Parts: sequence; C-alpha cells; structure tokens
Amino acid sequence: MERNETAALIRGGEAVFGLELGSTRIKAVLIGPHGEVLASGSYDWENRLEQGVWTYHMDDVWHGIQESYKNLAASVEEKYGEKITHLKALGFSAMMHGYLAFDREGELLVPFRTWRNTMTEEAAADLTSRFGFNIPQRWSIAHLHQAILNNEPHVKDIAFITTLAGYVHWKLTGEKVLGIGDASGMFPIDSEHNVYDSGMMDTFDILHKEHNLPWRLRDILPQIRLAGEDAGELTDAGALLLDPTGTLKPGAPLCPPEGDAGTGMTATNSVRVRTGNISAGTSVFAMIVLEKALSKVHTEIDMVTTPTGKPVAMVHCNNCTSDINAWAGLFKSFAELIGAKCSMPQALDTMFFEALKGDADCGGLVSCNYFSGEPITGMEEGRPLFMRLPDSAFTFQNFARTQLYSAMATLKIGMDILIEKEHAEVDSLLGHGGFFKAKGVGQKLMAGALHTPVSVMETAGEGGPWGMALLASYLVNAEDGETLEDYLDKNIFAEAKSETAEPDETDMQGFDKFLERYKATLPVEKSAVETLK
Repeated sequence: MERNETAALIRGGEAVFGLELGSTRIKAVLIGPHGEVLASGSYDWENRLEQGVWTYHMDDVWHGIQESYKNLAASVEEKYGEKITHLKALGFSAMMHGYLAFDREGELLVPFRTWRNTMTEEAAADLTSRFGFNIPQRWSIAHLHQAILNNEPHVKDIAFITTLAGYVHWKLTGEKVLGIGDASGMFPIDSEHNVYDSGMMDTFDILHKEHNLPWRLRDILPQIRLAGEDAGELTDAGALLLDPTGTLKPGAPLCPPEGDAGTGMTATNSVRVRTGNISAGTSVFAMIVLEKALSKVHTEIDMVTTPTGKPVAMVHCNNCTSDINAWAGLFKSFAELIGAKCSMPQALDTMFFEALKGDADCGGLVSCNYFSGEPITGMEEGRPLFMRLPDSAFTFQNFARTQLYSAMATLKIGMDILIEKEHAEVDSLLGHGGFFKAKGVGQKLMAGALHTPVSVMETAGEGGPWGMALLASYLVNAEDGETLEDYLDKNIFAEAKSETAEPDETDMQGFDKFLERYKATLPVEKSAVETLK
C-alpha cells in the first residue's frame, strides 16, 4: 500500500495487531487487510533460573509487552505520521504449556513455571499411564498433578490455571478463555467435539478424591474458543496495560489467545490436513496435521490441535539455538578483544554460512546442545557439551556445522518415530524461526537431516507474532462461514513466494553419521548431568 493509504487505514482504526511472547523476544506487529506488515516493535528478555525453576516475573511480562507496543507505535508515527488510537482487532500468543495458578483474588500463587522445566517426570508418567494418552512433562496438567503429589500448600487455594497467553488475554479482557491450540497443551482435547476430554477430567478428579480438593478440574481450566470465535474485547484497564500513555482506546475485539504452535501453523499456512511446519528458535518443534489418530501412545510425540481443532502430532524439543547463540557470543567477544568490530548478527551469519563449507559429517566432531532438560532423550537437566576425537578435523567450518546439526538432532530422533513407525503423510513442510534466518542454510541442512523437502516463505521471518495477527484478522475480516484454511489461502498466501530445499544425498548421509555419534554421546551427557552440579 502507498504511505497515504496506509496512514488512512491506521487513522481509521482498520489495522490489526498481534503480539507473541517468545522465549527470548517479545514482538508485536501491525498488519493490513491482506496480512501485509505495516510496522513492528520488539523487546528482548530472558528466562530466569531461580531455585531450580525456569521462570519469568510477571512484572517483566508487562514491561516487555509495553516496550514492544511502544516501539511499534513509535515506528507507526515515524513511518506514517499517525498515532494508534483504535485497532480493528488484537491477538496475543505466547510460549505454550507451563503453569500459572491463581487464587480467587487473582493473585499468582507460585512463580510461573515455564515449559522449560523438567520437574514433573513422575506426574507425566502417571497421567500418561492412566489416560492412555501422552502427557509431556511441560504440560500444565503435569505441573498441577506434580504439585498435588508434592503436597504443595498452594494447591487448595487454586481458582484458575492458565498459560502465559491466557493470562495476558485475561488481564486485557477479563475473559478466562484460551484458543483450542493453546488449550491442547494444557489438557488433552476431544477433537470430535472440540472440548477438553471429559473422561480424562473425571479420571483426574477421581484420582485426587482423597485430597479433598475444593475444586474440580473442569472448573479451574480456561474455557475453549476456536479461531474466529468471540473472545472478549479490550477493556479500559486492558488498554492502559498495553499502552500506558492512554492513546489507544478500548473496545477492539480480541481473538482467542493462542500458543506458539498455533501461530506457527498459521504463519506457514500449515493448518490443512497433510501439511506440516517446523518452528526452530530457542526450542524446536515440528507439527504435522494428521489424517487419522496415532496407532499407539508415543511419549516422544505430543498430540495438540490446530487453532480450529484439527489433531496435530508434534515433536517438541526443549533445546535448539541457545548453544549456537552462546558460541556466537563467545566469537563476538574474541573479535572485539583483538580489535575487530563484530555484532551478534555478523557472528551468527558467519557460523551459519561457514557451516555449509564444513564436512557433511562434521569431520568427526560432536556436540550436545542441552541447556535444559530434554524429555525425548530422558534428560532431566542440561549440560552443553562439545567433544572431538584427537584425529577429528577440527576446523571452524566443521565446528559451526556441528552446532547446527546438534540443534536438529533430537528433533530427528522424534520425527523418525512419527514418519517411520506411524507412517504419517506430509505434503509440505515449512520452516520458520531464527534457525532459518540465514538464507538457504537452515532449510538445506534441515532437509538433509529429516530426509524431507523444506520450504521457507518470504514471510517466515515474521513468525509467530504475524501468525497471531492473522488469527485476529480472521476474526474480523473473514466472510461468514469461511474456514481458516480458505481465508489464509485466498487472502494471505495467494501470491506468497517460497523457496524449497530438496534433501541432498551427501547431507543426508553426513547427518546420519553425525546422529550416530550424537546418540553415542548421550550417556556422556547423562553423566555430566549427574556429576556437574
């Protein structure tokens, strides 16, 4: 759109806003009627490890949201000479899973326990057995069950539990609701009726009858909403929470809050059956929209849903780019010490592009990138490790390739189960997230690792916040009865450009050799967890 046209659209309150709280960055985007990004704003933050718990403080949540919005609003005023006073719709998403428990006064009972924690092994295994359904450690119900098993005193005072996105939405609208995709990471979903599984809820309540809890599970979970359904509107207090200057006025509708899995599916147009996507950043997960249910329970594979409730198989790994970022920071520091100017983007780009020049099998090097625990491989905690044999080809190129391979290794272990044992069919696999930012590198190596073509759209860099904005746009711009799939195809992705990397035979063979070394290294990683305290 032309500048004057865009300015008029913003002035008329026709722009749509989306924000996502990621693991290391909070980003907001403003879009037009066809998904075009008009402006963005972001804020960097980090989780904290406090008393053995990975957490974020709620003050940090609101500070980050406000800073992201402020930066976006400043960009809008600079580009178009307009202040944002009204929005057509809003949507908020965040990291899925975790545990946020509140009492009747709305006070947080214990510090936020994020998806990254691996403290619920006992609870997750118990519920998986009782439900006949895989309950990963990071799911909200596993955290709740573990808190009960641990006799934590706060449990009796619970009035409401939710996710980070659900919390933000609640404070902005007063509505205790959750998009079905995010809800599917709290508790199993009955995909035929798009509700929490009633039988499993009864099983949970019966299981804890002896504890004489003053609540039933169905009374403390957020209500489920599907994409396109009403989820409340921005209140006076909510508008001031988002924009403390008071410039933004209340009243705009909000779409159901979603998790980063749902926004990733939306941002890559992977909400139809037989489509899939890979989100690779601090964590990495691959999602395939299934034609049929899995034949059996696999603890390595989660069952979640699309934002409209279709069943999705998800392979989720806690660790992806954190170790790459740590090494890039080290190289940046070294460069500065010898008088060379080097930014983090330069250091990262150098690692990624030089990795393509390394040996296909990394010359015998191996790295385990576990900053935190990794349930797929049975690790309760993480200890990043790098190893080599005395005769390994220790070059920078091989080292860089090793770090990128390590970021994909655990994902490959999980995907092999889905593809080889469950014979899941996928027509397209799209990548998004920081791992794919260096053009052509991440997708080429990912295609080799997974033995599957991987595409990256031009819009992939927008990621989850853009996907959230698209869900908000669907709420207010879709025609009556128009499905999310059709809306995205017709209005957003009709002319989208993408590049596809076919799996290269040399890359496939090289990664397979690396993966053998990686698996052989896991006992060393386990020993490091046990001995390095």
